[in-house]
Amino acid sequence: MDGPSGTPRSPGISYQGLLDSDTHEVPAVLRLEAPQYLGDADIPINRYISAEWHQREVSRLWSRVWQYACREDEIPEVGDYYIYEIVRASYLVVRVAPDEIRAYPNACLHRGRLLKEYDGRCSEIRCPYHGFTWELNGDLKNVPADWDFPHVEPESFVLPQCAVGIWAGMVFINPDPDAEPLHDFLGEIVQHFECWDFGHRYKQAHVAKVIRANWKITQEAFSEAFHVVGTHPQILPYLGDCNSQVDIWENFARVITPGGTPSPHLKWEPSEEQIMRTLMDVRVDQELPTAMPSGRTAREMAAEASRDRWRPAAGDRVNQMSDAEMMDSIDYTVFPNLHPWGAFNRILYRFRPNGDDHRSSIMECIFLAPHGDEKPEPAPIHWLEEDEPFTNATELGMLGKVFDQDVFNMAKVQRGLETARKPGITLSNYQESKIRWLHQRLTDWVGN
Repeated sequence: MDGPSGTPRSPGISYQGLLDSDTHEVPAVLRLEAPQYLGDADIPINRYISAEWHQREVSRLWSRVWQYACREDEIPEVGDYYIYEIVRASYLVVRVAPDEIRAYPNACLHRGRLLKEYDGRCSEIRCPYHGFTWELNGDLKNVPADWDFPHVEPESFVLPQCAVGIWAGMVFINPDPDAEPLHDFLGEIVQHFECWDFGHRYKQAHVAKVIRANWKITQEAFSEAFHVVGTHPQILPYLGDCNSQVDIWENFARVITPGGTPSPHLKWEPSEEQIMRTLMDVRVDQELPTAMPSGRTAREMAAEASRDRWRPAAGDRVNQMSDAEMMDSIDYTVFPNLHPWGAFNRILYRFRPNGDDHRSSIMECIFLAPHGDEKPEPAPIHWLEEDEPFTNATELGMLGKVFDQDVFNMAKVQRGLETARKPGITLSNYQESKIRWLHQRLTDWVGN
Protein backbone atom coordinates (compact mmCIF):
# COMPACT_ATOMS: atom_id res chain seq x y z
CA MET A 1 0.00 0.00 0.00
CA ASP A 2 1.10 3.60 -0.48
CA GLY A 3 1.68 6.15 2.24
CA PRO A 4 0.74 9.84 2.10
CA SER A 5 3.98 10.63 0.29
CA GLY A 6 3.28 8.09 -2.43
CA THR A 7 6.05 5.74 -1.31
CA PRO A 8 5.24 2.07 -0.67
CA ARG A 9 4.21 1.23 2.91
CA SER A 10 3.96 -1.90 5.03
CA PRO A 11 0.94 -4.17 4.35
CA GLY A 12 -0.02 -3.98 8.04
CA ILE A 13 -2.40 -1.50 9.63
CA SER A 14 -1.22 2.10 9.38
CA TYR A 15 -0.52 4.01 12.55
CA GLN A 16 -3.42 6.36 11.86
CA GLY A 17 -5.66 3.33 11.35
CA LEU A 18 -4.59 1.99 14.73
CA LEU A 19 -5.41 5.34 16.35
CA ASP A 20 -8.96 5.04 15.00
CA SER A 21 -9.53 2.09 17.38
CA ASP A 22 -8.20 3.87 20.48
CA THR A 23 -10.41 3.66 23.60
CA HIS A 24 -9.74 7.34 24.40
CA GLU A 25 -9.60 10.57 22.44
CA VAL A 26 -6.28 10.85 20.64
CA PRO A 27 -4.43 14.19 20.95
CA ALA A 28 -4.16 16.27 17.80
CA VAL A 29 -0.36 16.08 17.86
CA LEU A 30 -0.52 12.34 17.09
CA ARG A 31 -2.87 12.97 14.17
CA LEU A 32 -0.26 15.12 12.42
CA GLU A 33 1.37 13.55 9.38
CA ALA A 34 4.46 15.00 7.71
CA PRO A 35 6.08 12.33 5.53
CA GLN A 36 8.80 13.41 3.14
CA TYR A 37 10.45 11.64 0.29
CA LEU A 38 14.06 12.80 0.49
CA GLY A 39 15.51 10.93 -2.48
CA ASP A 40 17.32 7.60 -2.61
CA ALA A 41 20.98 8.55 -3.04
CA ASP A 42 23.53 6.68 -0.91
CA ILE A 43 25.06 8.42 2.11
CA PRO A 44 28.87 8.63 1.75
CA ILE A 45 30.67 6.45 4.29
CA ASN A 46 33.40 9.08 4.76
CA ARG A 47 30.95 10.81 7.13
CA TYR A 48 31.56 7.96 9.58
CA ILE A 49 35.19 7.00 8.98
CA SER A 50 36.98 10.19 7.90
CA ALA A 51 38.97 12.26 10.38
CA GLU A 52 38.71 15.16 7.93
CA TRP A 53 34.90 15.01 7.97
CA HIS A 54 35.01 14.89 11.77
CA GLN A 55 37.10 18.07 11.85
CA ARG A 56 34.53 19.77 9.63
CA GLU A 57 31.83 18.78 12.13
CA VAL A 58 33.94 20.27 14.90
CA SER A 59 34.36 23.62 13.17
CA ARG A 60 31.03 23.94 11.36
CA LEU A 61 28.53 22.06 13.56
CA TRP A 62 29.49 21.69 17.21
CA SER A 63 30.83 25.24 17.41
CA ARG A 64 27.61 26.78 16.02
CA VAL A 65 24.59 24.57 16.76
CA TRP A 66 22.17 24.50 19.72
CA GLN A 67 22.84 21.50 21.96
CA TYR A 68 21.40 20.20 25.21
CA ALA A 69 23.78 20.70 28.14
CA CYS A 70 21.98 19.92 31.42
CA ARG A 71 18.75 20.28 33.36
CA GLU A 72 17.83 23.48 35.19
CA ASP A 73 17.39 21.51 38.41
CA GLU A 74 20.99 20.27 38.18
CA ILE A 75 22.10 23.86 38.88
CA PRO A 76 19.25 25.07 41.16
CA GLU A 77 21.14 27.57 43.35
CA VAL A 78 23.11 30.69 42.50
CA GLY A 79 26.73 29.62 42.02
CA ASP A 80 25.89 26.07 40.91
CA TYR A 81 27.71 25.10 37.74
CA TYR A 82 27.74 22.18 35.33
CA ILE A 83 30.53 21.25 32.92
CA TYR A 84 29.36 20.41 29.40
CA GLU A 85 31.92 18.98 26.99
CA ILE A 86 31.73 18.42 23.26
CA VAL A 87 34.70 17.18 21.20
CA ARG A 88 37.70 19.29 22.32
CA ALA A 89 35.65 22.05 23.94
CA SER A 90 34.57 22.45 27.55
CA TYR A 91 31.90 24.90 28.75
CA LEU A 92 30.82 26.14 32.17
CA VAL A 93 27.05 26.41 32.57
CA VAL A 94 26.51 28.64 35.63
CA ARG A 95 23.46 29.91 37.48
CA VAL A 96 24.49 33.53 38.01
CA ALA A 97 21.16 34.71 39.47
CA PRO A 98 17.92 33.00 40.56
CA ASP A 99 16.44 33.51 37.11
CA GLU A 100 19.57 33.66 34.93
CA ILE A 101 21.93 31.02 33.55
CA ARG A 102 25.06 31.80 31.56
CA ALA A 103 27.61 29.64 29.77
CA TYR A 104 31.31 30.39 29.33
CA PRO A 105 34.15 28.61 27.55
CA ASN A 106 35.87 26.75 30.38
CA ALA A 107 39.24 28.46 29.96
CA CYS A 108 41.16 31.08 31.93
CA LEU A 109 41.85 34.27 29.97
CA HIS A 110 45.35 34.42 31.45
CA ARG A 111 47.08 31.20 30.36
CA GLY A 112 44.14 29.07 29.25
CA ARG A 113 43.89 26.57 32.12
CA LEU A 114 40.49 24.89 32.64
CA LEU A 115 38.64 26.98 35.20
CA LYS A 116 36.66 24.03 36.57
CA GLU A 117 37.11 20.27 36.31
CA TYR A 118 34.04 18.96 38.14
CA ASP A 119 30.43 20.04 38.58
CA GLY A 120 29.85 21.98 41.79
CA ARG A 121 29.07 25.33 43.41
CA CYS A 122 31.16 28.46 43.81
CA SER A 123 30.83 32.09 44.88
CA GLU A 124 33.36 33.20 42.27
CA ILE A 125 35.15 31.68 39.27
CA ARG A 126 38.80 31.37 40.23
CA CYS A 127 41.53 29.81 38.12
CA PRO A 128 43.48 27.24 40.21
CA TYR A 129 46.74 27.98 38.36
CA HIS A 130 47.53 31.62 39.16
CA GLY A 131 44.37 32.80 40.88
CA PHE A 132 42.79 35.07 38.26
CA THR A 133 39.20 35.46 39.45
CA TRP A 134 35.87 36.44 37.91
CA GLU A 135 32.45 37.21 39.32
CA LEU A 136 29.70 34.71 38.52
CA ASN A 137 28.43 37.11 35.85
CA GLY A 138 31.82 36.95 34.09
CA ASP A 139 33.18 40.34 35.18
CA LEU A 140 36.85 40.39 36.15
CA LYS A 141 37.17 40.44 39.95
CA ASN A 142 40.83 40.04 40.80
CA VAL A 143 44.22 39.90 39.08
CA PRO A 144 47.04 38.69 41.36
CA ALA A 145 49.96 41.12 41.23
CA ASP A 146 47.85 43.50 39.17
CA TRP A 147 50.77 45.97 39.17
CA ASP A 148 52.37 43.63 36.61
CA PHE A 149 49.34 43.66 34.31
CA PRO A 150 48.73 47.34 33.50
CA HIS A 151 47.74 46.20 30.00
CA VAL A 152 44.80 44.11 31.31
CA GLU A 153 41.70 46.26 31.26
CA PRO A 154 38.72 44.81 33.19
CA GLU A 155 36.20 45.60 30.46
CA SER A 156 38.23 43.58 27.92
CA PHE A 157 38.92 40.71 30.32
CA VAL A 158 35.31 39.65 30.80
CA LEU A 159 34.60 35.94 30.33
CA PRO A 160 33.17 35.43 26.83
CA GLN A 161 29.63 34.08 26.72
CA CYS A 162 27.84 31.42 24.73
CA ALA A 163 24.17 31.72 23.84
CA VAL A 164 21.86 30.03 26.38
CA GLY A 165 18.25 28.93 25.99
CA ILE A 166 15.81 26.89 28.07
CA TRP A 167 13.05 24.56 26.96
CA ALA A 168 10.97 22.41 29.33
CA GLY A 169 13.54 22.54 32.11
CA MET A 170 16.42 21.69 29.76
CA VAL A 171 19.34 24.08 29.38
CA PHE A 172 20.74 24.40 25.87
CA ILE A 173 23.90 26.21 24.88
CA ASN A 174 25.23 27.43 21.57
CA PRO A 175 28.94 28.33 21.42
CA ASP A 176 28.02 31.00 18.87
CA PRO A 177 26.85 34.01 20.95
CA ASP A 178 25.08 35.41 17.87
CA ALA A 179 23.02 32.27 17.23
CA GLU A 180 19.32 32.50 16.44
CA PRO A 181 17.11 32.17 19.55
CA LEU A 182 16.65 28.61 20.78
CA HIS A 183 12.87 28.60 20.30
CA ASP A 184 13.28 29.72 16.68
CA PHE A 185 15.65 26.79 16.16
CA LEU A 186 13.34 24.29 17.88
CA GLY A 187 10.27 25.36 15.92
CA GLU A 188 6.94 23.61 16.37
CA ILE A 189 8.28 20.84 18.60
CA VAL A 190 7.64 23.19 21.53
CA GLN A 191 3.91 23.08 20.76
CA HIS A 192 4.02 19.31 20.19
CA PHE A 193 5.14 18.69 23.76
CA GLU A 194 2.80 21.15 25.47
CA CYS A 195 -0.01 18.60 25.81
CA TRP A 196 2.32 16.33 27.79
CA ASP A 197 3.41 18.96 30.34
CA PHE A 198 6.99 18.12 29.40
CA GLY A 199 8.50 20.72 31.73
CA HIS A 200 6.96 19.01 34.78
CA ARG A 201 9.59 16.27 34.96
CA TYR A 202 12.59 15.25 37.02
CA LYS A 203 15.71 13.31 36.06
CA GLN A 204 14.94 9.84 37.39
CA ALA A 205 17.96 8.11 35.84
CA HIS A 206 21.01 8.97 33.73
CA VAL A 207 23.18 6.22 32.27
CA ALA A 208 26.17 6.83 29.96
CA LYS A 209 28.57 4.57 28.10
CA VAL A 210 31.36 4.93 25.53
CA ILE A 211 30.56 3.12 22.30
CA ARG A 212 33.25 2.16 19.79
CA ALA A 213 31.47 3.74 16.84
CA ASN A 214 30.97 7.19 15.34
CA TRP A 215 28.24 9.20 17.08
CA LYS A 216 26.05 9.05 13.95
CA ILE A 217 26.21 5.25 13.84
CA THR A 218 25.16 5.12 17.48
CA GLN A 219 22.37 7.66 17.00
CA GLU A 220 21.03 6.04 13.83
CA ALA A 221 20.40 2.80 15.70
CA PHE A 222 17.68 4.74 17.55
CA SER A 223 16.31 6.61 14.54
CA GLU A 224 14.30 3.82 12.92
CA ALA A 225 12.36 0.69 13.85
CA PHE A 226 13.48 -1.22 10.75
CA HIS A 227 16.26 -2.96 12.71
CA VAL A 228 13.83 -4.58 15.18
CA VAL A 229 13.18 -7.65 13.00
CA GLY A 230 16.90 -8.46 12.86
CA THR A 231 18.15 -7.16 16.21
CA HIS A 232 15.21 -7.51 18.63
CA PRO A 233 13.11 -10.42 17.29
CA GLN A 234 11.85 -11.25 20.78
CA ILE A 235 9.66 -8.12 20.83
CA LEU A 236 7.99 -8.65 17.44
CA PRO A 237 4.79 -10.10 18.97
CA TYR A 238 4.01 -6.76 20.64
CA LEU A 239 5.72 -4.10 18.49
CA GLY A 240 4.39 -2.91 15.15
CA ASP A 241 7.87 -2.07 13.88
CA CYS A 242 7.24 -1.61 10.15
CA ASN A 243 3.89 0.05 10.86
CA SER A 244 5.79 3.01 12.29
CA GLN A 245 4.88 6.51 11.13
CA VAL A 246 7.76 8.81 10.15
CA ASP A 247 7.28 12.59 10.20
CA ILE A 248 9.85 15.21 9.21
CA TRP A 249 9.83 18.94 9.87
CA GLU A 250 12.80 21.35 9.73
CA ASN A 251 15.03 20.92 12.77
CA PHE A 252 13.14 17.97 14.25
CA ALA A 253 11.58 14.72 13.13
CA ARG A 254 9.91 11.73 14.75
CA VAL A 255 9.23 8.02 14.38
CA ILE A 256 6.12 6.69 16.15
CA THR A 257 6.17 2.91 16.65
CA PRO A 258 2.98 1.31 17.99
CA GLY A 259 3.11 -1.00 21.01
CA GLY A 260 0.75 -3.79 22.02
CA THR A 261 0.20 -4.75 18.39
CA PRO A 262 2.15 -7.41 16.46
CA SER A 263 4.71 -6.89 13.74
CA PRO A 264 3.66 -7.66 10.15
CA HIS A 265 7.02 -9.44 9.86
CA LEU A 266 5.65 -12.35 11.92
CA LYS A 267 4.66 -15.41 9.92
CA TRP A 268 2.04 -16.28 12.55
CA GLU A 269 -0.65 -14.26 14.31
CA PRO A 270 -0.20 -14.09 18.09
CA SER A 271 -3.21 -14.21 20.36
CA GLU A 272 -3.93 -11.32 22.68
CA GLU A 273 -2.62 -13.43 25.56
CA GLN A 274 0.60 -14.16 23.68
CA ILE A 275 1.01 -10.45 22.98
CA MET A 276 0.53 -9.68 26.67
CA ARG A 277 2.97 -12.41 27.76
CA THR A 278 5.67 -11.08 25.47
CA LEU A 279 4.96 -7.51 26.51
CA MET A 280 5.26 -8.39 30.21
CA ASP A 281 8.12 -10.90 29.69
CA VAL A 282 6.08 -13.72 31.27
CA ARG A 283 7.01 -17.30 30.35
CA VAL A 284 4.41 -19.72 29.02
CA ASP A 285 4.67 -21.81 32.22
CA GLN A 286 3.84 -18.79 34.39
CA GLU A 287 0.50 -17.20 35.18
CA LEU A 288 -0.14 -13.73 33.81
CA PRO A 289 -0.38 -11.18 36.66
CA THR A 290 -3.58 -9.88 35.03
CA ALA A 291 -6.21 -12.09 33.44
CA MET A 292 -7.13 -11.32 29.83
CA PRO A 293 -10.91 -10.69 29.68
CA SER A 294 -12.69 -11.86 26.56
CA GLY A 295 -13.06 -9.10 23.99
CA ARG A 296 -10.25 -6.95 25.37
CA THR A 297 -6.98 -6.42 23.52
CA ALA A 298 -3.51 -6.58 25.01
CA ARG A 299 -2.96 -2.98 23.87
CA GLU A 300 -6.03 -1.79 25.80
CA MET A 301 -5.15 -3.78 28.93
CA ALA A 302 -1.51 -2.70 28.96
CA ALA A 303 -2.54 0.94 28.44
CA GLU A 304 -4.87 0.71 31.44
CA ALA A 305 -2.08 -0.77 33.56
CA SER A 306 0.20 2.07 32.45
CA ARG A 307 -2.38 4.65 33.56
CA ASP A 308 -2.52 2.99 36.98
CA ARG A 309 1.28 3.06 37.19
CA TRP A 310 1.51 6.79 36.39
CA ARG A 311 -1.53 7.96 38.35
CA PRO A 312 0.34 8.52 41.69
CA ALA A 313 2.81 10.87 39.98
CA ALA A 314 0.65 12.46 37.28
CA GLY A 315 -2.79 12.46 38.89
CA ASP A 316 -6.16 11.94 37.24
CA ARG A 317 -5.10 13.51 33.94
CA VAL A 318 -3.90 10.06 32.93
CA ASN A 319 -7.58 9.08 32.72
CA GLN A 320 -7.93 11.26 29.61
CA MET A 321 -4.77 10.02 27.94
CA SER A 322 -5.10 7.74 24.95
CA ASP A 323 -3.90 4.16 24.63
CA ALA A 324 -1.37 5.48 22.10
CA GLU A 325 0.17 7.85 24.66
CA MET A 326 0.46 4.99 27.14
CA MET A 327 1.83 2.39 24.74
CA ASP A 328 3.68 3.83 21.77
CA SER A 329 7.30 4.80 21.21
CA ILE A 330 7.00 8.46 20.18
CA ASP A 331 10.65 9.11 19.37
CA TYR A 332 11.45 12.69 18.40
CA THR A 333 14.89 13.84 17.29
CA VAL A 334 16.02 17.45 17.63
CA PHE A 335 18.92 18.09 15.28
CA PRO A 336 21.69 17.21 15.70
CA ASN A 337 21.73 14.69 18.58
CA LEU A 338 18.86 14.93 21.09
CA HIS A 339 15.99 12.40 21.28
CA PRO A 340 13.14 13.35 23.64
CA TRP A 341 10.25 10.88 23.64
CA GLY A 342 6.65 12.05 23.74
CA ALA A 343 3.80 11.30 26.18
CA PHE A 344 4.82 9.55 29.43
CA ASN A 345 7.63 7.53 27.92
CA ARG A 346 10.52 8.76 30.05
CA ILE A 347 13.32 8.26 27.53
CA LEU A 348 15.62 11.04 26.38
CA TYR A 349 18.75 10.08 24.42
CA ARG A 350 21.83 12.15 23.69
CA PHE A 351 24.69 11.07 21.42
CA ARG A 352 28.04 12.90 21.32
CA PRO A 353 31.50 12.33 19.89
CA ASN A 354 33.79 10.85 22.53
CA GLY A 355 36.29 13.68 22.79
CA ASP A 356 38.17 14.12 19.54
CA ASP A 357 37.87 10.47 18.50
CA HIS A 358 35.66 10.13 15.42
CA ARG A 359 35.60 6.34 15.88
CA SER A 360 33.89 6.43 19.28
CA SER A 361 30.95 8.16 20.89
CA ILE A 362 29.09 8.69 24.14
CA MET A 363 25.58 7.27 24.37
CA GLU A 364 23.38 8.59 27.17
CA CYS A 365 19.93 7.43 28.24
CA ILE A 366 18.10 9.78 30.59
CA PHE A 367 14.73 9.10 32.20
CA LEU A 368 12.59 12.23 32.62
CA ALA A 369 9.64 11.21 34.77
CA PRO A 370 6.51 13.04 35.94
CA HIS A 371 6.36 13.76 39.65
CA GLY A 372 3.86 14.72 42.33
CA ASP A 373 3.84 17.84 44.48
CA GLU A 374 7.39 17.25 45.74
CA LYS A 375 10.04 17.13 43.03
CA PRO A 376 12.77 14.53 43.71
CA GLU A 377 16.44 15.38 43.35
CA PRO A 378 17.92 14.71 39.88
CA ALA A 379 19.74 11.40 39.59
CA PRO A 380 23.53 11.52 39.19
CA ILE A 381 25.08 10.17 36.02
CA HIS A 382 25.94 6.45 36.09
CA TRP A 383 28.93 5.77 33.86
CA LEU A 384 29.25 2.21 32.64
CA GLU A 385 32.66 0.81 31.82
CA GLU A 386 33.32 0.23 28.14
CA ASP A 387 32.92 -3.55 28.44
CA GLU A 388 30.08 -3.36 30.98
CA PRO A 389 26.59 -4.31 29.76
CA PHE A 390 23.63 -1.97 30.01
CA THR A 391 21.86 -4.64 32.07
CA ASN A 392 24.17 -3.62 34.94
CA ALA A 393 22.27 -0.32 35.00
CA THR A 394 19.28 -1.80 36.81
CA GLU A 395 17.57 1.62 36.84
CA LEU A 396 16.86 1.09 33.11
CA GLY A 397 14.76 -2.03 33.77
CA MET A 398 14.03 -4.19 30.72
CA LEU A 399 15.48 -1.52 28.44
CA GLY A 400 19.00 -2.63 29.39
CA LYS A 401 18.59 -5.93 27.51
CA VAL A 402 17.40 -4.11 24.40
CA PHE A 403 20.35 -1.69 24.55
CA ASP A 404 22.82 -4.56 24.78
CA GLN A 405 21.38 -5.98 21.58
CA ASP A 406 21.75 -2.57 19.90
CA VAL A 407 25.32 -2.07 21.10
CA PHE A 408 26.24 -5.51 19.75
CA ASN A 409 25.92 -4.04 16.24
CA MET A 410 27.53 -0.63 16.58
CA ALA A 411 31.28 -1.31 16.71
CA LYS A 412 30.78 -3.88 13.95
CA VAL A 413 29.13 -1.25 11.76
CA GLN A 414 32.14 1.01 12.31
CA ARG A 415 34.59 -1.73 11.35
CA GLY A 416 32.44 -2.81 8.44
CA LEU A 417 32.34 0.68 6.97
CA GLU A 418 36.11 0.97 7.26
CA THR A 419 36.41 -2.35 5.41
CA ALA A 420 33.75 -1.69 2.76
CA ARG A 421 34.53 -1.07 -0.89
CA LYS A 422 31.05 0.33 -1.52
CA PRO A 423 31.41 4.11 -1.05
CA GLY A 424 28.01 4.74 0.55
CA ILE A 425 25.27 3.27 2.72
CA THR A 426 21.87 2.62 1.15
CA LEU A 427 18.72 3.71 3.01
CA SER A 428 15.08 2.77 2.56
CA ASN A 429 12.76 5.46 1.23
CA TYR A 430 10.34 5.59 4.18
CA GLN A 431 11.39 3.60 7.24
CA GLU A 432 14.87 5.16 7.34
CA SER A 433 13.87 8.61 6.11
CA LYS A 434 14.68 10.15 9.50
CA ILE A 435 18.29 9.08 9.02
CA ARG A 436 18.30 10.67 5.58
CA TRP A 437 16.86 13.86 7.13
CA LEU A 438 19.71 13.91 9.66
CA HIS A 439 22.25 13.72 6.86
CA GLN A 440 20.55 16.38 4.79
CA ARG A 441 20.65 18.71 7.80
CA LEU A 442 24.32 17.77 8.29
CA THR A 443 24.94 18.74 4.67
CA ASP A 444 23.31 22.11 5.33
CA TRP A 445 25.72 22.71 8.22
CA VAL A 446 28.88 20.86 7.26
CA GLY A 447 28.75 20.59 3.46
CA ASN A 448 28.91 17.59 1.15
